[in-house]
Amino acid sequence: MAKTETLTWDAADHLDDPAAIAAYLNAAFEDGDPALVAAALGDVARSRGMSAVAREAGLGRTSLYKALSEGGKPEFTTVMRVVQSLGLRLSVEPLR
Repeated sequence: MAKTETLTWDAADHLDDPAAIAAYLNAAFEDGDPALVAAALGDVARSRGMSAVAREAGLGRTSLYKALSEGGKPEFTTVMRVVQSLGLRLSVEPLR
């Protein structure tokens, strides 16, 4: 039986335009899992360059990696700074 070869897939490699980034983050927020939101923000930050995002957000690169990694629990202030540094904004709409 032949072995199937797989490739590693990284969302950050596919987040190359603002519409894709917004759709990706909106899907994470719709899911409602804070860990998924943090991971999605981490993917977007990596796609844009973690050092550049950290600098723009006024955060340390290492602390940003930690906050947006698996198991990270970023403070809401960190989330807002990252979102703003990405040139995005959060909005709220009614469920119904």
